[in-house]
Amino acid sequence: MNSVCPQWSFVSNHSEDEDGRIIMFWKAPAALTLLHKSRQEMTCEVMYPGLSTFTMTAIYADNTVDERKLLWNTLLDVKANLSLHNSPWIIGGDFNEIIPCAEHSSPAFNSITPQMIELKDCIDDLEVRDLRFHGPPFTWSNKQPADPISKKLDRVLINEEWLHTFPNSLAHFMPPDFSDHTPSLVNMEAALPVAGTRPFKFFNFLTAHPDFLDTVSEGWEFSQPDTWSLSSLNKKQKILKKVLKKLHKHNYSEIQKIVGECNQNLKDLQLESLTNPSEASFLAEKLCTEKLHHLRRVEEAYFHQKSRIQWLKEGDQNTSFYHKVAMARNYFNTIHELTDINGTAATTPEAVGLLAVHHFASV
Repeated sequence: MNSVCPQWSFVSNHSEDEDGRIIMFWKAPAALTLLHKSRQEMTCEVMYPGLSTFTMTAIYADNTVDERKLLWNTLLDVKANLSLHNSPWIIGGDFNEIIPCAEHSSPAFNSITPQMIELKDCIDDLEVRDLRFHGPPFTWSNKQPADPISKKLDRVLINEEWLHTFPNSLAHFMPPDFSDHTPSLVNMEAALPVAGTRPFKFFNFLTAHPDFLDTVSEGWEFSQPDTWSLSSLNKKQKILKKVLKKLHKHNYSEIQKIVGECNQNLKDLQLESLTNPSEASFLAEKLCTEKLHHLRRVEEAYFHQKSRIQWLKEGDQNTSFYHKVAMARNYFNTIHELTDINGTAATTPEAVGLLAVHHFASV
């Protein structure tokens, strides 16, 4: 059973009835519209007050390989026929197959099967990924004490539009209770942890600013310590951080907005040069063009560093691509919860920080 919101859930049962394998429950004010159904999937449009409309597909994959192949093809058809690349889409349920070998609890299981490749290819073609989740790494067990085996057969997948629409959503895989599969609960509006002070990030493009070296020198020499120590070094670094933040804020804050404004200004100057050609208008256009090229290089360097695409040496200023990768990195790197060796969960930013410090201090 997978719950997509505190107000509704979708359930996979084990009935042999061809049309009775998947049952959906929901509660007002939620409203569901059936878009497509088959023996192994059910796809609905979900409307809920205060939330963007999204598409949900419930999965209960068959035990046989041939039937699962039909499901993978059905999902591709559903995506194409319903144009789900343009809509927030979440897929959840029992896929009855793992992808990497690490999703099998036995160390002896170390070979990739054709069935694993088929599911991986299907997920790639659907352009979906696992929703960030909390809970155990495996979602099914054979419950056999003599020969225990666990696998990750259940998953919650999302497409890029879902990530853009519900960037803070989070899945929780909970204890299986009476079942051999774990239920999953999806929180669509999980609040991001706020620790108070945001960490300082140094962007490499600052070094290209003509005032960079003077700014660093000014900040470094601002305070002359009586003696050299780690505390004095820390003091200098804090002062240096302030002046670098100021340099960034005054020149590159909201870089995309600045690039857009500069681009519009260049278009206006180009029209002016064509309407009233003069030495002054051509010079203004030339200076604005140079400024725009510089800002675009800064913008590209900004997204390059945020997305950590190390292999990209000379970019094509494909900022849409950088947006997607940077957003995905921030999404998956957010830590909501940590669990210590005793099984106690830390759920606040302060508790997570203390747990991390305590762990590394005790190593």
